[in-house]
Amino acid sequence: MSMTHDSRDGAFLVRPIAHIRTDLADKFGIPRQSGRVPALTGRIVFTPRYRVPEALRGITEYSHLWLIFDFSQSHRDQWSPTVRPPRLGGNTRVGVFATRSPFRPNPIGLSCVRLERVEDDPQDGTVLIVSGVDLLDGTPILDIKPYLPYADAHPEAAGSFAEAHRDDALRVVFPDALLAVLPEEKREAVCACLAEDPRPSYQNDPARVYSMRFAGYDVHFHVDGDVLTVTAVDVP
Repeated sequence: MSMTHDSRDGAFLVRPIAHIRTDLADKFGIPRQSGRVPALTGRIVFTPRYRVPEALRGITEYSHLWLIFDFSQSHRDQWSPTVRPPRLGGNTRVGVFATRSPFRPNPIGLSCVRLERVEDDPQDGTVLIVSGVDLLDGTPILDIKPYLPYADAHPEAAGSFAEAHRDDALRVVFPDALLAVLPEEKREAVCACLAEDPRPSYQNDPARVYSMRFAGYDVHFHVDGDVLTVTAVDVP
């Protein structure tokens, strides 16, 4: 992480070390947590200053990484001590520090991803291919740290309201003719993202048609009960 410190008030300026490229162009449809959609991949491209292969020496000895990132589309001049998590219906307020809401005093996020491989690109230098992402395309990455199973995994930990929705999933009906519009390598990931139910939990109108932008395609669908049906796919 590159930062400039201001001793007057303890503030410091953080500069991105990289940006991640994903198939998620809009916030609508992003998985609610990392790892929920293993088929969803991302490509981490370092900024020129940090495009140094030596900085990644030994990284392939780890299977997972922590990404510290900037909620770049959630910057606000003011902050609120409480937020309304969508999983609680959008009406119940919870303390911001008891949630993973992007609307924070400092819009910093934390995401755990699987490191699939390291690639050398003639234009972008050494890049990281990761999976299980939950980040918007172009999200600034502030730092990368290895995930340590012996220290970072706590299976006995309590998960509050998020735990109650851990296994929630919709049954996705994606007609073959519409699924065929998408590139074959994108189909598993888009179906998994849809199964996560992109809608705010307080919206439950079976007649409403939603649209999720994925890999440059607009996927239209409606939800009735626990069944999500894709109705159209717009070709870019």
